[in-house]
Amino acid sequence: MNRRILAGLCLFVAGVVGYIVGIYVTYPGRAFSLTAVMIGIALLATGRASTGAEHT
Repeated sequence: MNRRILAGLCLFVAGVVGYIVGIYVTYPGRAFSLTAVMIGIALLATGRASTGAEHT
């Protein structure tokens, strides 16, 4: 598995979990969960694009 895809998946999942927890519990830095989701999606998209280009 590509490292970029793995990092994107981890950030995305951590961001979603952080967002869900932030709905119920107020904690400092909970806005960073949205940043983690956005970066995770970007890494997933670019990771898939780079693996597709390498195999063709």
